[in-house]
Amino acid sequence: MKNVLITGASGGLGKLTTKYFADNGWNVIATMISLDLAEDLEGYPNVKCYQLDVTSSENIDKAKSQILKDFDKIDVIINNAGLGYRSFVELSEDSKIDTIVNVNWLGVVKVCRAFIPVFRKQNFGQFINITSIAGLVNLPLGNFYHSTKQAVESFSECMSYELLDFNVSVCTVQFGNAPTDFQSNVAKCEESAIPSYNRMMNSINEILNKKTSKNKNLTTTIVHKLFSIANKPSKNFKKYTIGFDANFMKYLRKILGYKVFNFVIRKKVLKK
Repeated sequence: MKNVLITGASGGLGKLTTKYFADNGWNVIATMISLDLAEDLEGYPNVKCYQLDVTSSENIDKAKSQILKDFDKIDVIINNAGLGYRSFVELSEDSKIDTIVNVNWLGVVKVCRAFIPVFRKQNFGQFINITSIAGLVNLPLGNFYHSTKQAVESFSECMSYELLDFNVSVCTVQFGNAPTDFQSNVAKCEESAIPSYNRMMNSINEILNKKTSKNKNLTTTIVHKLFSIANKPSKNFKKYTIGFDANFMKYLRKILGYKVFNFVIRKKVLKK
């Protein structure tokens, strides 16, 4: 059996991916911030849960040591752990900025850094780093989320060159608003005394909620694609864009260029 390590496996896409891989014959190393969140996964004999905080190098090394005692190899690592922060720059908070950077960006860096020696020793392995359409285009109120996802895109592509000699593949996966509990857990700045900010926040929230509710089959599509990628790793660095929304925005940005794209977003989304 193949072995996959998934970060952020206790909820949302991570939990669904864990269950799908387990149901389809893989051993899943399900890592999460707290084992108290592992209850739904206890009935799976081929799922083993580990406490792993992606923001802590010490904690990652501790989990890694235990994982390597329990598994003789790791075939795939899916860096899924992530969170959102929707705020205006002026109203942003240091603690929330630090958290999203530490989880979404540095968390991926630290997990990859810890497990590259494992893949190198094995002379095989695959990193699947989940980003978002936010990693490819820039949209209103995406200041912090988008920048962390774009950082992961750049990091992943650069890292892929380093690992070519060791038969280790790297890819990123982007998609739009999937109907998981992610959106409901996005941190947002509080309503302010600035009417323009409040109108924009309400407008963006409404648009994203509508998009999420329409993408009923997107989560299943993502999980199936992750399974397909894991089973057929590409030697060359690849970006996998999943779903109509993500593909539409990616190609629209490419075709229009940043100036016209910016104009379209202002007119169609912000009505400005």
